[in-house]
Amino acid sequence: MVITLREHATARSIPLDTITGRALAVSRVLETATPDPERPGNWLLRAGSRVGAIRVPLPTPRSPGARARDALTLRIVPKTPVRRLFFLLGFSLDPARAWRQEQDGSVDVGAHEDVVPALAYAVERQIDRALRQGVLQGYQRVEESALVVRGRIREAEQIRRHFGRTPPIEIAYDAYTPDIPENRILRAACEVLLRLPDVPSDVRRRLSHQRVRLADATPLVRGRELPRWTPSRLNARYQRALPLAEAVIRGTSPEHRTGELPINGFLFDMNALFEDFVTGALREAVREHGLTGRLQDPHHLDIAGKVRMRPDLVVHHPDGRTPVAVVDAKYKTEKAGSYPSADLYQMLAYCTVLGLGEGHLVYAAGQRGERVHEVRGSGRPGVLGGVRLYQHVVDLDRDPSQLLDTFRGLAARLAADHNQQ
Repeated sequence: MVITLREHATARSIPLDTITGRALAVSRVLETATPDPERPGNWLLRAGSRVGAIRVPLPTPRSPGARARDALTLRIVPKTPVRRLFFLLGFSLDPARAWRQEQDGSVDVGAHEDVVPALAYAVERQIDRALRQGVLQGYQRVEESALVVRGRIREAEQIRRHFGRTPPIEIAYDAYTPDIPENRILRAACEVLLRLPDVPSDVRRRLSHQRVRLADATPLVRGRELPRWTPSRLNARYQRALPLAEAVIRGTSPEHRTGELPINGFLFDMNALFEDFVTGALREAVREHGLTGRLQDPHHLDIAGKVRMRPDLVVHHPDGRTPVAVVDAKYKTEKAGSYPSADLYQMLAYCTVLGLGEGHLVYAAGQRGERVHEVRGSGRPGVLGGVRLYQHVVDLDRDPSQLLDTFRGLAARLAADHNQQ
């Protein structure tokens, strides 16, 4: 059974059993998952900002001789074209590189038009490029019991475990091995994708091949932090594959269980993806003017320091201490011809705390053109005319180069305002 929903579309009434409906509701994958009051046996399903695919095994019938049913596959289709979505992803993973390339999608998705097939294809291609010169090896610290001496004897462990007896001998040494963090991450990404629904058979076959090539890397334990790796010239050929592989592992939905039903899949949070794109693109753009952008810059609303606030991006003077502008990204659509007033209140609070005369809100959809709101009673010495709040709309259907030009224009404007101060 396959259900296809569209991101932020109207709720659909779908026939579902109670166990499966409750599993979807508890998982919070959807914005709405409630019984349909007008159609008994149906559930109202509405997708939010998460896009991708999940699989829910349908409960096994308990009647004698009944056959088990297939799993339910839920697909959530993004409003943004898949190729453009992966351009946003590529930019958020490595803004500096994507900014230099300015190509139509820094992540190759082939001819695939759905999220999971495109993701699986992109990851497999990047892993294949990383491994073309062979599997990377490195030195890893090994501590073990052995029959022969190799490296250094761990004297404390030798006495504690084998006092008066030899062998075995407790030793420690550096082994040159493919079992390094980089290979563990790539192997884990292959295994994640092989568990997902909708992965094309040819891509699944190539992913299985890549997993075999990485067989000497230790499998990661689900739920634990990813191993850390440090970019260097030695792992340069891995550096495009690793961020994408990490995004796959982190984006995999955890196993939500209701009764005996596990939910597995992969989901992009479009809210986070859009925020990362806007802040990353604007931070790179202001650098061209000698300014510095800080992501999630921490501040406090009150003097006592009890109410925390974190604007998405605060642009600073080259001295690194003086705020020049504040920007917040909002992945939402205007309602009834206007954006939520709460966004303006939030931006006004940012401007007040930072001592700025203007703030900028960037939206993913809505009426084209810029809107400006001058706040009443906000005039004060040094701020001509009071606080102005600007609302911008980014058209994600535009070409990547045009999207980046939008942020270049905004950055140039912020720099000009700074120079006039």
